[in-house]
Amino acid sequence: MIDNQELPIGFTMELAEHLDVLRKFSALPREAQQVYIDGASRVNSREEMRSYVENMFKTPKLQ
Repeated sequence: MIDNQELPIGFTMELAEHLDVLRKFSALPREAQQVYIDGASRVNSREEMRSYVENMFKTPKLQ
């Protein structure tokens, strides 16, 4: 389960707009989710957040 208190609000809003990404994100182990949460915390604009969420699973983030 995702704890919304730990998610940046813009990240949460974009995930809600991209249900396919939300499903994939929710299925990840907590440690893998944290990688994406940390990345979202460094995003500075709405447009950048939209791009970040849309591309989360298009390029590998985890090694």
